Amino acid sequence: MEGGLQKPERYVIDWKNTDYYNEKLFEKELRRVADACHGCRRCVSVCNSFPTLFDLIDNSKTFEVDGVEYNDFESVISHCYLCDLCFMTKCPYVPPHDWKIDFPHLMLRGKAIKFNKLKPSFRDRLLTSTDLLGVVFSRKIISHIVNFFNKLKPFRILLEKILHIHKNAVLPKFSAITAKSKFKKLSSNDNSIHKVAIYTTCYHNYNEPQVIDDLVLVLQHNNINIEVIKDDQCCGMPKLELGDLATVEKVIQQNSVKLMRYIEKGFKIIAPVPSCVLMFKKELPLLFPNDIEIKKIADSIYDPFEYLLNLHEDGNLKIDFKQDLGSIFYQVACHQRVQNIGQVTKKVLELIPNTNVNAVEKCSGHDGTYGVKKETHEIAIKIAKPIVREFNKDKAEILTSDCTLAAHHIVNAVGNKIPPIHPISLFKRAYGIN
Repeated sequence: MEGGLQKPERYVIDWKNTDYYNEKLFEKELRRVADACHGCRRCVSVCNSFPTLFDLIDNSKTFEVDGVEYNDFESVISHCYLCDLCFMTKCPYVPPHDWKIDFPHLMLRGKAIKFNKLKPSFRDRLLTSTDLLGVVFSRKIISHIVNFFNKLKPFRILLEKILHIHKNAVLPKFSAITAKSKFKKLSSNDNSIHKVAIYTTCYHNYNEPQVIDDLVLVLQHNNINIEVIKDDQCCGMPKLELGDLATVEKVIQQNSVKLMRYIEKGFKIIAPVPSCVLMFKKELPLLFPNDIEIKKIADSIYDPFEYLLNLHEDGNLKIDFKQDLGSIFYQVACHQRVQNIGQVTKKVLELIPNTNVNAVEKCSGHDGTYGVKKETHEIAIKIAKPIVREFNKDKAEILTSDCTLAAHHIVNAVGNKIPPIHPISLFKRAYGIN
């Protein structure tokens, strides 16, 4: 059957149904989808899941899916980091096509089965506990100690042996002053038309709060009333990728109450990490389809440049730029692409005179945890190689991505030739704001 031409649709993730964890039913669906992928192979270059799958089939006794042992599919599942690019940009058989293939959500089912069946490693539980890491390591004295040791090669070799975190992976620095603590007294005018509540995200609260500083300044320059959400938690994306759906439910129940306070007062929510926006916009409504509050949050959360572009289209974005930016090498984050909001960052940055953005729609391979694990770091670097080749051909002096972790990973793959700058920081620079 030929592929479909209609807009992709996603179905509810029925994870509370006991059949979701039935391994016989899962294996049947896994083999059906694997057989379709085997006959197509369009996604071979998307990530390492597909080459792994095809190698299993090609090296089997039958050269078909029926020759692959069920347990061997685990390697396919472990290489999927839910970037969703196969579903959104490659697969011709996604719903509403009759074959109804949703490879990422099938892999999510496999991860959930594994999580419920086998206790995840200490490392994986630690890496996906972003709030815990931030609270512990962002303390004044501890943050300096952690940052110092993470630069030492002997310590990184030891860390690799003990926790299996790759010695060459870029690890986030921790800030002794978090974004939430810095802006705890920031308050807005309730009568204002344009009101934004910033969901700092774990990363930009604990690791690079300067991006929140710059976002606040850009919004204030445009007369937006701002508050920084102070009592929220992680969006749940790291736990989703681990298959820990019960914890995802726990954190969203806590976050819903806190975010709805702002939405009910007319605030829009902005989060400077594409994965967090995607989680609230797309994944959580599929996991909790009957939750009205989650639907309201999904309709009220924005990528920063999606929000700025809306302001511009309404005639409310200031274009009083003081400095051009020249040529920018811009990696379009996967989790921004699959939101289907277009290249909003490129569009807004190119409002700046004499600024050209070379947008590269290729995956960095980082994923937050995949790029730091001992067993997958080098694969993640390999996935980033097409971006490296594009960068080496480009003469841009600025490298940026909406996903800060992806940007650092790309810089590492390039050979640390240039420090990355977040797009919102570039926009602040163009305004001439100190």
